[in-house]
Amino acid sequence: MQSTSSPVMSMGQRVRLARIAGAMYLATVASALFGEAYVRSSLLDGSSAARSAENLIASNSLYRIGLATDLLTFVGVAVLIWALFLLLREIDSHLAVLALVFRTIELGVHFSAIAFGMVGMSLLGGGEYTAELTQSQLHSMVGMVLRGQMAGLGIGFIPLGLGSAVFAFLLFRSGYVPKVLAGWGVLASVLLASYSFGVVLSPDTSDYFFVGMLPMFIYEVSLGFWLLFGRGTTWLQSAAYPLGQPDPLRQAL
Repeated sequence: MQSTSSPVMSMGQRVRLARIAGAMYLATVASALFGEAYVRSSLLDGSSAARSAENLIASNSLYRIGLATDLLTFVGVAVLIWALFLLLREIDSHLAVLALVFRTIELGVHFSAIAFGMVGMSLLGGGEYTAELTQSQLHSMVGMVLRGQMAGLGIGFIPLGLGSAVFAFLLFRSGYVPKVLAGWGVLASVLLASYSFGVVLSPDTSDYFFVGMLPMFIYEVSLGFWLLFGRGTTWLQSAAYPLGQPDPLRQAL
């Protein structure tokens, strides 16, 4: 593919975008951990729909806070994608658009998955739609709805991984971050997408949860700290013209 560059931004613009991206990486990882590792893990029981329903009724507010946190996470991801796209489109605009498309699909799937959680809470709230159902039937229906939510969140990791792999490849080419970190990002992103696709093919793939998720966690946290707190300004300045264009900053030295 032939590289297509956009007008080169000033170093100040690149640094601001890098800082925004770094902040969003750290913020969205933290909020996603709260929603998944604390809220859903403590309330949802994959082996018992009745127990999950009882937990949701007892901790209604906590589960709704978890859903709201998920929505905020996805808004933060949208800002992250915007910052990465603007930062990396001057490296290769075609690939940057491809990454943007993948990650936009991810957001659509993830936002839609939250609707299943809202439906589950609505069913537990009673009303004419559930008046004729027995408690066992209601719990089973809520369990199926919540499984739909989890399936949607899992499927969204496929375009997430693909888009992240493209962005990481562009970071590798740009020189904006250490190549080891960017290369790890490509590997971690591909692993995440492969793991999530494997779950679609076989539920047994879920046994390799940490293989699919942990490398991505390490990458996003490391990249977030690097962009927000690291020596990003120096690297962004030294890699300001990655496509062979003359660098006036270097010429002036």
